[in-house]
Amino acid sequence: MLEWIYMPEAWISLMTLTALEIVLGIDNIIFIAILCGKLPNEQRDRARVVGLGLAMITRILLLLSLFWIMKLTTPLFSVIGQEISGRDIVLIAGGLFLIAKSTLELHSHAVGENEEQSMASKAGAGFMMIIIQIAVLDIVFSLDSVITAVGMADHIEIMILAVILAVGVMLLASGAISRFVESNPTIKVLALAFLILIGVALVGEGLEFHIPKGYIYFAMAFSLVVEMINLYSRKKRVN
Repeated sequence: MLEWIYMPEAWISLMTLTALEIVLGIDNIIFIAILCGKLPNEQRDRARVVGLGLAMITRILLLLSLFWIMKLTTPLFSVIGQEISGRDIVLIAGGLFLIAKSTLELHSHAVGENEEQSMASKAGAGFMMIIIQIAVLDIVFSLDSVITAVGMADHIEIMILAVILAVGVMLLASGAISRFVESNPTIKVLALAFLILIGVALVGEGLEFHIPKGYIYFAMAFSLVVEMINLYSRKKRVN
């Protein structure tokens, strides 16, 4: 069962798949960072750990349900000549949810609502709502990465190990990313815009209109570099 340990190509597959899982998990980290920022300070770290833990469990469970995953790509019905499968429905619903949620967060940010105080007054309910939202989006974000893993590795152990390693790296980075996003309002706006783009890409994917994520990542990376230059310039002027 563990004969892959002695196969060099299996280790290359593990490293490649882990790196890919980390890249595909960037949108998940940003979504968790945005949501956790709505919680009181003492709950944020716990919510991040629980959120990423849910992401890991979701992906492992999906990997262990390979037969069901493959059946998701079977067309269920057609709309205006477009075949719709279970996977398409999940992607479209998840994309619409992400667009709506990110748009509402942008509105809250724009009007300056004091979310932390409102959440602090009902911390328990707020924490559970955040975790539920993270769990819902974890399933959507996990679908593509799981299908990618199935196509890249021949051993289920490699796929599961890659997911665990990737989530471990994301867990180490999530705190710093969350603090950076929360302390820089313009970066938060960029992050929300990024999530809206991801939502549009998910809806497009569900409608068989493939938008390469590389284009979205490049656009956001370019915007982030420009904003980092602006932040540096403002800091220099203040000093």
